[in-house]
Amino acid sequence: MKIGIIREGKNPPDKRTPFTPEQLEYLTEHLAGKASFCVQSSPVRSFKDEEFEEAGIPVIEDMSGCDILFGVKEVPVAQLIPDKTYFFFSHTIKKQPYNRGLLQAVLDKNIRLIDYEVLKDNFGNRVVAFGHWAGVVGAYNTLWAYGQKTGLFDLKRAHECFDLEEMKRELKKVQLPPVKIIMTGSGRVGNGAKEILNSIPIREVSHESFLHQYFEEPVYVVLHSEDFNRRKTDGGFDREEFYRHPDRYESHFLKFAEAGEILIGAAYWNPKAPRLFELEDISSEEFGISVIGDITCDINGSIPTTIRASTIHSPVYDIDRNTRMELPAFGSQSSISVMAIDNLPCELPREASQDFGNQLIKWVIPALLDEPSPILEGGTIARDGDLTLEFMYLRDYVFPNE
Repeated sequence: MKIGIIREGKNPPDKRTPFTPEQLEYLTEHLAGKASFCVQSSPVRSFKDEEFEEAGIPVIEDMSGCDILFGVKEVPVAQLIPDKTYFFFSHTIKKQPYNRGLLQAVLDKNIRLIDYEVLKDNFGNRVVAFGHWAGVVGAYNTLWAYGQKTGLFDLKRAHECFDLEEMKRELKKVQLPPVKIIMTGSGRVGNGAKEILNSIPIREVSHESFLHQYFEEPVYVVLHSEDFNRRKTDGGFDREEFYRHPDRYESHFLKFAEAGEILIGAAYWNPKAPRLFELEDISSEEFGISVIGDITCDINGSIPTTIRASTIHSPVYDIDRNTRMELPAFGSQSSISVMAIDNLPCELPREASQDFGNQLIKWVIPALLDEPSPILEGGTIARDGDLTLEFMYLRDYVFPNE
């Protein structure tokens, strides 16, 4: 089995890699006779070609001799090699219109597409993800944005930090007033964000205290679905029902928006579920949030001020409270500043890559050597020129004119 690591072709360039040189060196030694590895040359990858060569991994240009190809982001259609097995984040399972052509090309080229996002264990938990690092960088960027907006402190940008250790040293500059921070989500992304918040002098409080108590110090609250969603009929909440029938629920988040000044969005959102708030709500004098870090970056999703993704180069845009139109970043003290970068782990690419590679070594490489594998079967979106049974719901998305 010949496994290749392709260079990232999507713009803006992504510096991450599925495996580090050390990890490929380890795999080469431990899988001798079962699998071999090579890497496609890349000028932007956070690990240089020379680092792979020093680890004994061939760096080549032509990947057509490989059986299996690993990338990170979507592969440009022109770079897809027919009749191969690909691993990457395709961003198609929610019928994203901008990737319809990609999935069409996958089918046309007889490619087996295995999407990292749907690789799950027997309990339905994702086994590989960059979510933790999205949370780390997203929370850091939110604090950076608050510092820029208020002028209270000035942090290095996350991508200017060599590693997490340097980032945490930067956080010692943070001097927060008695501000209240709201964070939604407690999964991989939320735990990453919490790691950053716990690196500064700030205390976590209950949602009751957050709403009803005055503090002389900065505090934050972590909200779960039951804290800000209620059944339309009787105001109750049932977790299983909420996840099966989110349309039966409505948001009562505004009471938190009245108490808090910073919002960090780190919770998965089902498009059928209620939004946290509606765009017209931000014009109310009682809406207190002024800085939003939308780590999930669902465009026009759970946080409706996220009208587009921002970029590492231009991380923030503002939304005018009255017109609800976009303004330049920090263009008005009364507007809401939104950080909504959609590739946050790219700002700490070496550490994010190492963590991701460890997950692949634990879950995916053993599955490849023991096919057929339930994990890989469940993560296969397309094979033999057609959608797999579990993803047949994408047919009208791929073939809208049928």
